[in-house]
Amino acid sequence: MDDYKKVIDALIQFRNERDWKQFHDSKNLALAISIEASELNELFLWKKESEADNVNIEKLKEELADVLSFSFLLAEKHNLDIFEIVLDKIRKNGEKYPVERAKGTAKKYDEL
Repeated sequence: MDDYKKVIDALIQFRNERDWKQFHDSKNLALAISIEASELNELFLWKKESEADNVNIEKLKEELADVLSFSFLLAEKHNLDIFEIVLDKIRKNGEKYPVERAKGTAKKYDEL
């Protein structure tokens, strides 16, 4: 939890030093996540499956950091504990995708 707090504090300090909080409403943070996720996807666009694992690791780190940064800021804005919400989602997915029916298949839960 200390590392997470350190990252959030650094993001907030960076944002506040630039007076960017005014732009960080929920809509803009959600849009930023989507845009940065698209930039992450672009790293893999038109690559063969065998090439996908050999993507430029520095660009991968940068784009993934952007997605995570805006995600952390959106969670912080709504006082959400990222660890709690991810663990809750894993639990819910466990109910939708029980091991005995989902193991080894990529089918959606309503097709199992």
